[in-house]
Amino acid sequence: MEQGQLENILEKIKTAGADSADVLIARKNSAHVSTRFGKTESLEHSEGLDMGLRVFKGRKQAIVSTNDLSDHAVDQAIERAVAMVQHIPEDEHCGLADPEIYAENWQEKLALLDLEDKNTVAVETLLEHAARAEETALAVEGVLNSEGASASWGRDHYSYMTSNGFFGEYSSTGGSLSVSVLAGEGTGMERDYAWCTACHFDDLDAPEHLGREAAEKTVKRLNPRKIDTMQVPIVFDPLVSASIVQHLSGAISGASVARGTSFLKNEMGQKIFADGVTITDDPKMPRGLRSHPFDDEGVSSEKMNFIEDGKLTNWILDLHAARQLNLPTNGRASRGISSPPSPSATNLYMQAGRVSPEDLIGDIKSGLYVTEMMGHGINMVTGDYSRGAFGYWIENGEITYPVSEITIAGNLKDMWMHLTPANDLVHRFGVDAPTFRIDGMTIAGN
Repeated sequence: MEQGQLENILEKIKTAGADSADVLIARKNSAHVSTRFGKTESLEHSEGLDMGLRVFKGRKQAIVSTNDLSDHAVDQAIERAVAMVQHIPEDEHCGLADPEIYAENWQEKLALLDLEDKNTVAVETLLEHAARAEETALAVEGVLNSEGASASWGRDHYSYMTSNGFFGEYSSTGGSLSVSVLAGEGTGMERDYAWCTACHFDDLDAPEHLGREAAEKTVKRLNPRKIDTMQVPIVFDPLVSASIVQHLSGAISGASVARGTSFLKNEMGQKIFADGVTITDDPKMPRGLRSHPFDDEGVSSEKMNFIEDGKLTNWILDLHAARQLNLPTNGRASRGISSPPSPSATNLYMQAGRVSPEDLIGDIKSGLYVTEMMGHGINMVTGDYSRGAFGYWIENGEITYPVSEITIAGNLKDMWMHLTPANDLVHRFGVDAPTFRIDGMTIAGN
């Protein structure tokens, strides 16, 4: 849909009685395949073209979406949206951005982001990569069975226009590769996996590398032991350390702070992490999985620290939350076709520390190295934290035998204040962190 057509839609909305409006168009094209023992198990291809209309009348807003973009269907969607907005309660904080804060020169920034892989990735290539990953995993001694491998690739295009002068559009690509295998027999069977995701297909891990990783992790899990309840240092592998950063993003969401449902609502400007810990959000990271030239309200968004040397420095804000808190937005709006914007981080990561993972573990006489966590036992009102875990026992500075059927617990405030990051940060998943150590957590065992 061309820019002129979007302008025509917005003009129709205003003619129908709305004060202002925006329109979001999303085109999606993706393929997903899965294989098991070298045979194709599934092959899916999907294409989508969706439009979301958001209309405003005074301090009221209504949203209507449709996947039929014919003239008649669009006219009907406009009619529904304008009719709906008459009957919706007022929200004094809704509304479009002021034109002076819209992103400028976004085309130049988009070119630097390199979000779109121009190459075509055929389904045959996806099948080949999945098969090679699984074949490599099955060849590792001790692996006895497979849950299969999968690969995906997609291309998205977004167009966004407001009735008060902003237009922007961009395309992005992304793919993934994963494999899962099993080792052991009967009740002693163990399963593990490996996966990767990237903006450009050539940035994905080699299938053989991924297959070996999945297999070696699986075999290493065999014959886990149980441990007693105790308090010891816990070291988080990068595959799970990012989840702690994700919990921070929920706690500093402007929407949660405005509702009073975050345990950090009164902590702005206070030290909530240990000295030296800095957590950054960068929407302009080249080839970043969550990068964009402007946020989903057309506002410019720039790299910023939410935690700086342990201190909380910013909330994650879209326009609505910013107005509730009487603050300027920092361009972190994210929205779906049929939903209003909400605050969301982009490429969020904890900056690397100064010590190696080996040094982080080296002085631990007894502790736990966590590689997998289960469940969602986090209370965002109190900060209480409790999750099931799997990992490896640390003894005299060495990672030894696997341990299972445990729960790790604490309070996020206490955990963050006793956190030490290692120097092995790698940007892999959009929310990332290095290996880190937290002292004083409780392990609930047997």
